Amino acid sequence: MDAQQSALFLFEEAMGFTYSAALRAAAELGVADHLAAGPRTTAELAAATGTGQDALYRILRLLAARDVVHEDEPGRFRLTARGDALRADAPMSARAGILMFTDRMFWTVSHEAATVARDEATTFEQLFGTTIGGYFAENADTEALFYDGMATVSEAENALVAGSYVFPPAGTVVDVGGGKGGFLRAVLRANPGLHGVLLDQEEHVLGHHLLDGGDIAGRWQVADGDFFDSVPAGDVYLIKRILHNWDDEKCVAILRNCRRAMKPDGRVLAVDAIVPAGNEAHQSKPMDFMMLAARTGRERTEAELHPLFEAAGLRLARVLPTASVMSIAEGVPR
Repeated sequence: MDAQQSALFLFEEAMGFTYSAALRAAAELGVADHLAAGPRTTAELAAATGTGQDALYRILRLLAARDVVHEDEPGRFRLTARGDALRADAPMSARAGILMFTDRMFWTVSHEAATVARDEATTFEQLFGTTIGGYFAENADTEALFYDGMATVSEAENALVAGSYVFPPAGTVVDVGGGKGGFLRAVLRANPGLHGVLLDQEEHVLGHHLLDGGDIAGRWQVADGDFFDSVPAGDVYLIKRILHNWDDEKCVAILRNCRRAMKPDGRVLAVDAIVPAGNEAHQSKPMDFMMLAARTGRERTEAELHPLFEAAGLRLARVLPTASVMSIAEGVPR
């Protein structure tokens, strides 16, 4: 590739954010919901969404280039199978997750990547004038969107992850920082001999999903607590999308508390988007980029996880892939 072709390629890459912005616009406007019954013209969609016909057409034309919608004939669009989860009422709706990933908070953090690279001590507070907790306190809608979005992202992968590991036939599974308990519910449904404990702070478990599982009735309990202080006794500890939020020291503290409380043959399953070696495209890499200044954590490689487990008195026995972007890092007592 010569210099001219390199420049043209990079210009194309630099405009990649426009697709994310168009996807957000479609999610905000509810375009997919109006296409659920079948193809419609841009004029019909504009009337239904309260938008300008020309502007909406240009948004949809960009999304059609990525197979989210398809332009069957000039000015007439249908929702594709790939774009179906954009509907708010889809069985596994991605709408809240899309709005979360494209929220102004993440846009700002991503835009400031050069600032963070120049000074790795740059904090969320320096970028936004407040801590992330303070930001959420001042923007309740954003906080609700963040947790709703994370819940929908997790829901799409929970059963895939739960089915990728052979759990013991009996015992207690503790979901550490499990929020609404969607992952624990998936594990209990797949393993009828297990009992579950959902550990999180009270405000995070309100309206949890374990109440929705009639098939797991009587096999779970909720524990109000902070995983930095202690965790309940158990045989298997689930730590899903937790370690990536924290620096190494705090990760070791979480893992060490699990090691202290676990039964003799216990194990820890840290579920995160583990970054593969090499140059291959993997969702963990843009996720890690988003983490640069958003929080103190990061997505880690397998090699970066080993010393964290060792410092906590555990041995990283193996890393198992799943049918999602997530992998399972299994830690056992040393």
